[in-house]
Amino acid sequence: MDIQSLVNNVKSVALNIGEKLTPVLRESKFRETGVLTPEEYVIAGDHLVHHCPTWKWAPASDPSKIRTYLPLDKQYLITRNVPCHKRCKQMEYDENLEKIINESGDSDEFQKIEEEDDSGWVDTHHYEKPKEEQIIDLDDATNLKVHDEIDENEEAIDLDDLMENLEEDGDPNRFIAQPGTTNLFAHGEIEHPRTYDLHICYDKYYQVPRVYLMGYDENRKPLSIEQTYEDFSADHANKTITVETHTSLDCDMPTVHPCKHAEMMKRLITQYSENGKDLGVHEYLLLFLKFVQAVIPTIEYDYTRAIQL
Repeated sequence: MDIQSLVNNVKSVALNIGEKLTPVLRESKFRETGVLTPEEYVIAGDHLVHHCPTWKWAPASDPSKIRTYLPLDKQYLITRNVPCHKRCKQMEYDENLEKIINESGDSDEFQKIEEEDDSGWVDTHHYEKPKEEQIIDLDDATNLKVHDEIDENEEAIDLDDLMENLEEDGDPNRFIAQPGTTNLFAHGEIEHPRTYDLHICYDKYYQVPRVYLMGYDENRKPLSIEQTYEDFSADHANKTITVETHTSLDCDMPTVHPCKHAEMMKRLITQYSENGKDLGVHEYLLLFLKFVQAVIPTIEYDYTRAIQL
């Protein structure tokens, strides 16, 4: 076990104790601080399930894992078989595309990675060019294609795109299908598509949603922790993304650590409000998924572009 893993384990134990001692949040503060009450988490989850049917509510694995402040049949949200076509190292990398997302209160909150800053997390594809809009021909959707190089149009969403979309009344991406990766070869290598089950749980200590991930290879065999880290950038693996015990299941899974979630959600909600729009608490998870997509760009689970915020 390396030093970082040991530190993560110690933090996990301490946070588990802290969560048990933390009272349940009852007063709504999501606009002021970016946090959610358990009731608001359920409201937002119901809205996500209604508009994105791939998401489902799930119960805890056993009675000892039940969170009494949540309904028995709504302990966490899950979506299965989310595609992950490329490893992180297969995606075109350029450090000039990176930005550190920090906690500064000024308008220059998105700064380049030229200066080291431990107060935030790294968006590894922040400056990428936006993906071209494309309408998928259903007759061509089943045809696998071979390319000599990676298609540069198959880029992940970044936070600049998110901010621009929030400012536009008519978002052109809202009803345009986003093409998936169908390449068999990339740079002469055979792709081994993976899938992920994603879970959104409620973190009582940080009072925000948090994402857990369970990965599978092309034969539906569970990925090892080391294999899972291949789908995360080195800046996030074992730092922003750590391995911790699932809140509702008796197993350890990679999770996006929620310590920065409230701050970033507050900023996105404030940006939305400054553009003259009112984000309802039921829409919280739709915006949350766009934020998390910027952290894990290799997993194609942001289907919320079809939803008008």
